[in-house]
Amino acid sequence: MGQYGICHTLSHEEALVLPGEVYVGGDSHTNTTGALGSFACGLGHTDVAYVLLNGQIWFKVPETLYFKLNGKLPEHVMAKDFILKIIGDITTEGGAYKAMQFGGTGISEMSVESRLTMCNMTTEAGAKNGIVEPDQKVVDYLTSRGATNISLVHGDNDAEYEKVYEYEGSEMEPLVAKPFSPENISIVREAPSVELDKSYIGSCTGAKYEDLVAAAKILKGRKVKIRTEILPASISIYKRAMENGLLTIFLDAGVTVGPPTCGACCGAHMGVLAKDEICISTTNRNFPGRMGHVASQTYLSSPLVAAASAVTGKITDPRDLK
Repeated sequence: MGQYGICHTLSHEEALVLPGEVYVGGDSHTNTTGALGSFACGLGHTDVAYVLLNGQIWFKVPETLYFKLNGKLPEHVMAKDFILKIIGDITTEGGAYKAMQFGGTGISEMSVESRLTMCNMTTEAGAKNGIVEPDQKVVDYLTSRGATNISLVHGDNDAEYEKVYEYEGSEMEPLVAKPFSPENISIVREAPSVELDKSYIGSCTGAKYEDLVAAAKILKGRKVKIRTEILPASISIYKRAMENGLLTIFLDAGVTVGPPTCGACCGAHMGVLAKDEICISTTNRNFPGRMGHVASQTYLSSPLVAAASAVTGKITDPRDLK
């Protein structure tokens, strides 16, 4: 009791899904939980009703696209930047009914929460699911949240992939996705110098605890120049942020801290955009009308970039803050 938040966050925060399990939900970002080594995907209402009634569902087994990251990402680059880079490369249709699997030393170096960001946005590439092979980090993450009887499921050594994409971590840059598509990417330092109306740090994509820590590093001792809202993705994350002083940092910076909710990500409430407003956001989609008025604009970014941009009022690389 007392725990609530975004469903795609509760699935991992509450250790409701374990490696090797098949997990379905009535929203496209159910893919998020594939970061734990599960097959996780969204279904339509009719299929969800069938699962509730029968406890099973039919799937065509998807072909797999493998994305290999060599080496650790730089400190100023987050998983959000990497997945935007991938979507920019393969387009929003490039993963249609495919499994998108992430591996390599760079993924092994990533925290579980960073992997969750990667799998979350496979939806924006049209993928059936996103998945990361589970390791000890996943075991520790789930055990700390009360899970027991965790069995790791690993891929076959001779597994075949439809296509392999390879990236060097050291070459990654902070990115934004310009309106009106996640594939419309730009290096932050090459992005348009537009005046922003708002910075939004929230959603299942960009308001996990580590996302809030990243934003706090930027905002500590600074003031925001534009309307800035931070909505932790669940009560457990909200409480942890409160106990560790993050909320104080945000409030001192002039941020409005809201309750755990999808909020403005889907244009529901808690900061929806008005006509002609321009926002930088840690959310996952930026098509016309997604976060409010159809004439508003949203740039997608990592929490580091969103926080840096809140301070300057323009799209800003965190390395360029004075």
